[in-house]
Amino acid sequence: MSMQLAFALPPQEKLGREDFIVTPATALALQATARWQDWPGGKMLLVGPEGAGKTHLAHIWATDCRATRIAATDLTEADLTALAAGGAVVVEDADRIAGNRAAEAALFHLHNMVLPAGRLLITAKTPPRDWGLTLPDLLSRLQAAGLTRIEGPDDALLGGVLAKLFADRQLQIPASLIPWAIARMPRSIHAARHLVEQMDMLTLQRGCAPGLRLAAEILEEAPPE
Repeated sequence: MSMQLAFALPPQEKLGREDFIVTPATALALQATARWQDWPGGKMLLVGPEGAGKTHLAHIWATDCRATRIAATDLTEADLTALAAGGAVVVEDADRIAGNRAAEAALFHLHNMVLPAGRLLITAKTPPRDWGLTLPDLLSRLQAAGLTRIEGPDDALLGGVLAKLFADRQLQIPASLIPWAIARMPRSIHAARHLVEQMDMLTLQRGCAPGLRLAAEILEEAPPE
């Protein structure tokens, strides 16, 4: 069978409110972020597994509040005064700066500049006590924040994520593929992304349509979680 070159072009991921997948695993986090005017101290932590929808929810909140978004790892190079001036900020993946004293100090100063008058949303995979922060003042302020959680994926969330990922890549799949895959794949968002990415690549390489046989091949060779 002839093979074609496959170019890894990033999909056009849709991050609007109408694209957010609401299931029992995500509903409480969506409600908590929507009630941002009532956040204790003006701040909220949004935690959950990688790929579960934290970035999508942060986009929605940032649009609603006209907030500025920044990766925590970029804080040391940022103009904190300019960031805080807008009154609402999203700091994403804050757990990744644990142990980086300069980045921790930058988040601490940004926190104090935005609050109490503004609003601060911080995303991470786990609560702050698990990050390994070295700055006690930062840890105490983050632990005083409200916390909402996107839970590990249930069947509805996995199915919704798979449908969205296939749609983002404009892959036309048989209706039976998603329930078939959910029953056989590892129960993680990472596994869902891996399945869709591999199917996109292999259909381009082989010039074939996505289907159950190709999905079975990918799942059989999938790396361990």
